[in-house]
Amino acid sequence: MTANGGKRPEEKHRGPVVLRREHRNEPTTTDERLLDSRGPSDWVHTDPWRVLRIQAEFVEGFGALAELPRAVTVFGSARTPRDHPEYQQGRDLGAALAQNGFAVITGGGPGSMEAANRGCSEAGGFSVGLGIELPFEHGLNDWVDLGINFRYFFARKTMFVKYSQAFVCLPGGFGTLDELFEALTLVQTKKVTKFPVVLLGKDYWQGLYDWIANTVLEGGKIGEKDLALLHLTDDVDDAVKVVHEAYRAWEDAH
Repeated sequence: MTANGGKRPEEKHRGPVVLRREHRNEPTTTDERLLDSRGPSDWVHTDPWRVLRIQAEFVEGFGALAELPRAVTVFGSARTPRDHPEYQQGRDLGAALAQNGFAVITGGGPGSMEAANRGCSEAGGFSVGLGIELPFEHGLNDWVDLGINFRYFFARKTMFVKYSQAFVCLPGGFGTLDELFEALTLVQTKKVTKFPVVLLGKDYWQGLYDWIANTVLEGGKIGEKDLALLHLTDDVDDAVKVVHEAYRAWEDAH
């Protein structure tokens, strides 16, 4: 009987799942479906199976990156040509970070990501690429020392945040903007330990920075301390200095 005196509906338990009323009538059990090699194979594309794939991505990522030294994630466009000044700036940044004892993590693709990986590798640093499965597949660039390919953006994003002491954003498109604002949101809401977010390239980022300052801040949508989470610069050495100072502050607090 139920608490109100009515008859409890008949139910079936499928692990942690409870099925009641007509929904409990299943022609086979979970074990039977698992062990039967006949029938459709579309079960490998269902949501419960995807959960295992997602779990595997986290396990592989955590396992591969657990011993990573202190690192900085560099974001930037996959479309930056190798003869563009932004490519050289990314290369210089990767080298400077390596020379200052930081591993470099990128999305592992071409363009600015390749530039940062290349600069790091050429300077003797540890170069990491976290790739993503996309319709326009690029594969990991040749300058990656440790590479992981992900199916799911959210698993990949977790690795960027968990294993970085700072983010540096070179000029980029929607992907770079997505990572930029997610990082700012996580820091603003204290979901992650505060770390710097550097915008490298004033000609490219100044308009966005001004809009945030003059429209978003002036409109009361963020506070002064939120704007202070961003550091805008043209200078690679200045970017690395910001990273160093934040890392020292983190060490002092721990």
